[in-house]
Amino acid sequence: MKKIIFTVFVFLMHFFNAQNVYLTKVEKTKENTDKFLYKIESEIKEAEYLGEIEVQGFSKDDAEIFSLIYKKAKEIGANSFSLKPFENVDGTPQNFNPANYRLSLYYLPKDKLINQTGYLYLFASSEKDQKIALNKKDYTISPRSYLIIKTIPGEVYTISTKKLLGSTIKIQPKENSSNQYFQISATKVKSDDTGTGGLNLKSGDIIGLEKSYAEFLTAIYNKENQSN
Repeated sequence: MKKIIFTVFVFLMHFFNAQNVYLTKVEKTKENTDKFLYKIESEIKEAEYLGEIEVQGFSKDDAEIFSLIYKKAKEIGANSFSLKPFENVDGTPQNFNPANYRLSLYYLPKDKLINQTGYLYLFASSEKDQKIALNKKDYTISPRSYLIIKTIPGEVYTISTKKLLGSTIKIQPKENSSNQYFQISATKVKSDDTGTGGLNLKSGDIIGLEKSYAEFLTAIYNKENQSN
């Protein structure tokens, strides 16, 4: 009996934490071989509207959800998207809800994209505050949030996680360098896989993110002020 109750409990937990992605509207399709899916804002006025995706349910696995969104978007040839807020009764936009949101899908020629160079994006993992130092200035990035730093060509930027066994990287953007995206991961402790019963400590990783996935995160994460 206990096993049955446990099985039902696990099923219900999975059900209520599941996140589903639906292609809810298809206005038209577009033939193209573009591999990217970038977020657009002011470019919308020059973009060709293709359809709409709705995400229902919350999940901490943002990469998996983006993979599902990407596949749906490519079914109709979209290469760009924007967040489409739900509206209140009075027509004002609702606050973003990570458990239920919509994305409008578009096709936009790549040469029409703006703000693609000169910025550094730093994302926190989805679980806890992340403390970093950028050129010796300290920042704390809240869970599911990110910072944007305007970079200067030729200047060296040193990013450190300030933790035991933490990571440090240096980047030096050139003139018209593409935006760069990094995620600061949470500390992880896991069982040793050598059979000795020890623990492996993994702390403060700095992970480079693929641009399309990173731009998706900017749509569902909070943008933080730099003045920490």
